[in-house]
Amino acid sequence: MKLALDPQMFYSTHSVLELPDVVARTGYSWMELSPKDDFVPFFRHPRADDATVHKLRRRAAAAGVGIASVLPVLRWSGPDEDERQAAVRAWKRAIQITVDLDVDVMNSEFNGRPEAPEYAESQFLRSLEELAPLFEAEGVRLVLEPHPDDFIEDGHAAVNLVRGLNADWIDFLYCTPHTFHQGGGGGAATGIITAAGEKLAHVHLADTLDHTASNGLRYIVNPPGSTARVHQHAELGRGEVDFDEVFAALAAVGFDGVLSSCVFGWEEHAEEISVRQREKVLALVDKHLGADHRPATHGAG
Repeated sequence: MKLALDPQMFYSTHSVLELPDVVARTGYSWMELSPKDDFVPFFRHPRADDATVHKLRRRAAAAGVGIASVLPVLRWSGPDEDERQAAVRAWKRAIQITVDLDVDVMNSEFNGRPEAPEYAESQFLRSLEELAPLFEAEGVRLVLEPHPDDFIEDGHAAVNLVRGLNADWIDFLYCTPHTFHQGGGGGAATGIITAAGEKLAHVHLADTLDHTASNGLRYIVNPPGSTARVHQHAELGRGEVDFDEVFAALAAVGFDGVLSSCVFGWEEHAEEISVRQREKVLALVDKHLGADHRPATHGAG
């Protein structure tokens, strides 16, 4: 099992080349590279050239930090066909960057519009068909998650689609701050994690409030009736996700993948939150999976 940090809260103050040292300083042995303007931005072609990629690989090795995954978010499910084709081109470059970093896992979202789910799914399948030969030739695994305001938001529906793709190199990601958008409140995490079973390869760890509670008034969004999806990526214990339930379910399915801390929005406290997240996650692993499953931290083991 790996414990990684998504260092997103450090993005505005550090270049991509500085991130390995940040991750090591907060005690993590692995990092997840989510969208970043000087690396692989949201919805655009990657910005890193070969020289930058090679420098990043050397900096990570020097810091003793592994790269657990690269996470592009691109409009490969449309809705616009030109956008879809641009996304496929960006995906090809992102895959090459991942391979050059000696990383064999990429995480992503389905990224299509919920107003037209059948069309978005057809666009997604078209893009995946174009990219599958490259994923397979390079030996890169793809781990997909449902996301609020995507054409698949429900966790069970996402697991079903991942299985339906019928590819042993495609797995499922469970994102705890999306818990209340994935199909309900109490017990939802257990059901989705159980359904994913051996296809569950990665878990994003952050807390959030249950927007369905108190007659939907945990958040007040204007104008009334807005379809905006609201959630947080808060420190564990700051929201309403039942992490004992999550980790008990992980233990029940024999989870042995990547746990990734992905708190966003508290940049002024980024370092101390990252350290506390590490300790909270390790305590949950010890409690539910046993100390023999504890992931190595930086400088340990």
